Amino acid sequence: MSNEQAIIKQPQLEKKDRKLPFKFDLQAYTLILALISIAIIFTALTGGEFLSSRNISNLFTQMSVIAILAIGMTLVIVAGHIDLSVGSMVGLTGGVAAMLQVWQGWSTPVVVVIAVVVGAILGLWQGWWVAYRAVPAFIVTLGGMLIFRGILIGLSNGKTVAGLDVSFKQIGNSYLPFIVGYIIVAVAIVLLVYTTIHDRKKRNEMGLLLLPAPIDYGKVALYSAVILVITYMLNRYLGVPTPFLIVVTIALFFVFVTNKTAFGRRIYAMGGNPEAAALSGINIKRNTLGVFVIMGALAGVAGVLLSARLNAATVSAGNSYELDAIAACVIGGTSLMGGKGKIFGALIGALIMASIDNGMSMMNIGAYWQYIVKGLILILAVWVDVVSKNK
Repeated sequence: MSNEQAIIKQPQLEKKDRKLPFKFDLQAYTLILALISIAIIFTALTGGEFLSSRNISNLFTQMSVIAILAIGMTLVIVAGHIDLSVGSMVGLTGGVAAMLQVWQGWSTPVVVVIAVVVGAILGLWQGWWVAYRAVPAFIVTLGGMLIFRGILIGLSNGKTVAGLDVSFKQIGNSYLPFIVGYIIVAVAIVLLVYTTIHDRKKRNEMGLLLLPAPIDYGKVALYSAVILVITYMLNRYLGVPTPFLIVVTIALFFVFVTNKTAFGRRIYAMGGNPEAAALSGINIKRNTLGVFVIMGALAGVAGVLLSARLNAATVSAGNSYELDAIAACVIGGTSLMGGKGKIFGALIGALIMASIDNGMSMMNIGAYWQYIVKGLILILAVWVDVVSKNK
């Protein structure tokens, strides 16, 4: 072999041997192990009822409102802020939708759009104070929590608004037909495989390191199996709950936003190092405003779901939901110091919170114990975050 041939073949050999080392994501797997442990404990204590198809369906429906709020809260916290008003926004937007339909006779599609728009406007109001008037988000949203609750009480005169249209109630209480659920799963698995193949091909063309194929495709097989089993369990009862489908759709959209768009990267940059982000040309004020508008719009969606599920809007609707949403984010690995957090982690955190509520309710444990346990878990999650940050 000539020297020239050796020079030409050397880079090819190096490229072939280069592999991205597999890193064990301890935090992600700890969350999943915690969820599995909770499921095993409550299944044992409830005689297997916790993992019945009916209860799993109820669990996913119950977690839907908090999960949607946790998705928005993840963006807010990652950007370095906090929103304490989301519970009141849920109550107000859901109440506005219910009042327009029951008292004014407006159609379901119109009131749903209005609820989301009202939520976005409320988010715009708070984001403006935070971004353009430099008032701390803690104070702005604390004030918002009181203002929005007061507006709800004033508009409804303190009354419960009930008697929603059937089409409105179906948003929170309907199920997909079995065959539709399996079709969606099949499409999801095909997209999962396609995305994995496409990403590997793209990284290879760009000369980037690749994980070994068995690990990448092993993950695809595992995720596909989990999706299929969950769908099968839900179909054994009444089918995939519509609220759960809404959560999954919103979550996938914001996973794409946070991972693949410039807006998502700016949010992480703002939360990780605001000064460096500003110096690099990121418009901190405009992006902060955008984050709060998204949070408000998602609170509007959550308000619609809650009113639809309860078939009513009350002045106490959404009470303490902000704490549950923050807890779900923190348990899911979102750092209260900003710059770190994932949508998927927030969903797992919401599922853990809902599982604790659900399991303890099934065991007829006093409601006060649920607050105590969730509070202890929140403190533990923040402590883990602080310790990992200091390392």
